Amino acid sequence: MILQRPVRAVVFDMDGLLFDTEKLHARAALAAAKEVGCELTMDVFRRLLGTTEARRILQAHYGDSYPFDELRVAWGRQFKVLAETELELKPGALNLLDLLDELGLPRAIATSSSHKAVQHHLAAHDLAQRFHVIVAAGDYSASKPAPDPFLRAAERLAVAPGDCLVLEDSHNGIRSASAAGMMAVMVPDLIEPTAEIERLCRIVPSLHDVRELILSSRRGSEAASS
Repeated sequence: MILQRPVRAVVFDMDGLLFDTEKLHARAALAAAKEVGCELTMDVFRRLLGTTEARRILQAHYGDSYPFDELRVAWGRQFKVLAETELELKPGALNLLDLLDELGLPRAIATSSSHKAVQHHLAAHDLAQRFHVIVAAGDYSASKPAPDPFLRAAERLAVAPGDCLVLEDSHNGIRSASAAGMMAVMVPDLIEPTAEIERLCRIVPSLHDVRELILSSRRGSEAASS
């Protein structure tokens, strides 16, 4: 398996891709729902992944009276507690970053999370200096699945979108990368790829496999040009 073009830059999603946070968000959201006294199932929670439309989705499912604001506050408080002690990197993340350093490939994070959350997570694992660009909530007009977050990352990296490789774990993230004209790889976390998603990207089990994919594609490109 090789990529369509040589990789000139890599753009990472954050939650569920770089950091193992989606399981923490799930625990926090379900605990918050109990605290507030409202409904929330794991199946409905999965629909919130990779989107900033949580209010619309929850009220469409449960009704306009759904107490989203109360849930959001309790969810944030529960997640903050978990993130202080249980925030982990996804397997293969450090090895992949080491390879990108070795190859001299610039990299960015493009996320729907806040800049504050990004800086907290990066600082917790001493990674703040390992990304050249951070694109977070407030840096773009439309969130994923619109292409805006990834296009902004490419612009700030000064790399053509078609030469960027996007790493994502969510369906909306893959749709966003595809709409931006970028190469995309899905590393599934809490949701599995659908037939639609399989048509839009490569799918690998872990970031270890992304490392090998980049190396294989580089070797294939070098062989073709020799």
